[in-house]
Amino acid sequence: MTDWNYADVWETVADAQPDAVAIAQGSRNLSWREFDHGADGVAQFLLDLGVAYQDKVAVYLYNSPEYIQATFAAMKVGLVPVNTNYRYGDDELSYLWDNADAVAVVFHGTFADRIERILERVPGVKGWLWVDDGSGPCPDWATPYDDAVKLAIGRTRAPWARSGDDLYMLYTGGTTGMPKGVMWRQDDLFARLIDGGVRHYDVNGGLDGVRAALESSPNPVTLMPACPLMHGTGAFTVNTTLAEGGRVCLLESRKYDPVEMLDTIQREKVNGLVIVGDPFSRPLLAVLDENPGHWDLSSLVMIISSGAMWSEPVKERLLAHHPAMILADAFSSSEAVGMGMSVSGGGASAKTASFTLGPDVKVLTEDGREVAPGSGEVGVLALGGRNPLGYYKDDEKSDRTFKVIGGVRYSIPGDYAQVDADGTIHLLGRGSVCINSGGEKIFPEEVEEALKTHSAVHDAVVVGVPHPTYGEQIIAVVEPAEGAPEPTEAELIGHVKERLAHYKAPRRVRSVTTIGRAPNGKVDYTRHRAETMEDIGAVAD
Repeated sequence: MTDWNYADVWETVADAQPDAVAIAQGSRNLSWREFDHGADGVAQFLLDLGVAYQDKVAVYLYNSPEYIQATFAAMKVGLVPVNTNYRYGDDELSYLWDNADAVAVVFHGTFADRIERILERVPGVKGWLWVDDGSGPCPDWATPYDDAVKLAIGRTRAPWARSGDDLYMLYTGGTTGMPKGVMWRQDDLFARLIDGGVRHYDVNGGLDGVRAALESSPNPVTLMPACPLMHGTGAFTVNTTLAEGGRVCLLESRKYDPVEMLDTIQREKVNGLVIVGDPFSRPLLAVLDENPGHWDLSSLVMIISSGAMWSEPVKERLLAHHPAMILADAFSSSEAVGMGMSVSGGGASAKTASFTLGPDVKVLTEDGREVAPGSGEVGVLALGGRNPLGYYKDDEKSDRTFKVIGGVRYSIPGDYAQVDADGTIHLLGRGSVCINSGGEKIFPEEVEEALKTHSAVHDAVVVGVPHPTYGEQIIAVVEPAEGAPEPTEAELIGHVKERLAHYKAPRRVRSVTTIGRAPNGKVDYTRHRAETMEDIGAVAD
């Protein structure tokens, strides 16, 4: 029986290599001693609020050392860190913190005005920690983060014990509805993620195994999460890197800048880069194509992507700039970690959305039958083994996602796929945005990917609008590539028909200045559908 707790592991690493750098951002270098000691101070501040075991601490920060340190502080004293999307408006913020029962919020100063507007709507928050980002003075209702850091005397402990049962909670907005909190036992999350790490701790080895591994080999990797830490792709990879004693390198800009990213990779000799599919790699590729050979990428061993589709042509062109690296396309979600992986390298890239199944994954039909490889049948991905406990305070949603089939508890977030004859899976997309046209199911991501293979298309979204005959009609929303002639509607429709069954091709095409993806690469399908209906409505053939 394992009992992994991230605070235990990170403290073990801090004791083993106190002078090594844990987190770097620009000119800031936070050693493991500083990372650990500062987290003790913040943990003491939280205890002084009169918190109880497993109370929730919201982290409302851009990527920064404080984001990770505040998370560490919460876990040190048996509290639950809660991510907060910094793009949320007043209603979403107040809903999230109320739903999470947050007792404390750590926030960047730039968010002070927004918080002030909703203070009365979140009466359960006892303490506010203000992180100075040069945007203005600390409000009188908050405490400077640096003051809390100074409260540390030694290792801060709570009156209650830590355990692997302590929660790590990740709020996810999904594709529809208000955000919901995915509850992971730290022990389960650690065990799920550590297999994908560099050190490969024996999951049954405990802290003694961690100490032995740290003594036997030097600092293993420098990881750069170019995506936000407020989402699982960034947070999970960072947590694992730190658990292995690695170094996390954060970008300074609050908006994705591929030039800054490449400069930092070269300067900091980054080994692993974390991105979100095409939304990150296409701008990166454009910069590399414009400046061939400008950056020394020799330190970069791997690019890891999750959260959005990463197309084959883009992978191939990236490998042309640095053939020695590996491209790891992980298929996971907040509710299901480790569903599949596609690995490219050595001059050959994997097919878009083709993945090798994880050891605990099955593709199941609606009646619970396993899809046979090569049958052409469509099923949903179901992940067994270690999974979240469910959604916080939402039994109904938990029961819909986490199901017991044949005596096995599966996480089934709603991702549809087919199984090829060789056992690889071909992802079709999330069922919640599936379009039903004339009785045929069309998965938007599949059509979007076909559109994005056109040289004049930078990005695309596909939505369904009401149709009197077919139920729904497929409309494409396209962001043209900069500098390219804008493609015609007929040209794009024909392009899709050359690649997919004709019924999957859009009937109409809208051109927009920008698709407007979130920092994690996600698309707001609800907004695009509403705007499309307002613009062109339901159009008969």
